Amino acid sequence: MRNFRTLEIWKNGIEVVKQVYVLSQELPSEEKFGLRSQITRAAVSIPSNIAEGCSRNSDKEFKRFLEIAMGSLFEVETQLIISKELEFIPEENLKVIFELIHKEARMINSLISKIKNS
Repeated sequence: MRNFRTLEIWKNGIEVVKQVYVLSQELPSEEKFGLRSQITRAAVSIPSNIAEGCSRNSDKEFKRFLEIAMGSLFEVETQLIISKELEFIPEENLKVIFELIHKEARMINSLISKIKNS
């Protein structure tokens, strides 16, 4: 069993969640049960799936949870793009989160490749 708390990929996922929660406050109040709820749930899913994958006994299962985390990450990115396109969040406010998202995607992809090749 892996200790998820020591993994940079998990720590970066937590940073994504924190940034998403800050940015979600910029969404209109009528989006509380729509886009805001959707984006925060997807963000929380990223480090949660990494942690759950760490509890699995096989690399195959761990890889599957990393793939789910990647899907959630892409979901968050899409929802942020939608928020920008709908002019809920200014583009300049999204630069830091997009950098974190792209860093997380590279780390997840790298770990998936490492597992595939082992």
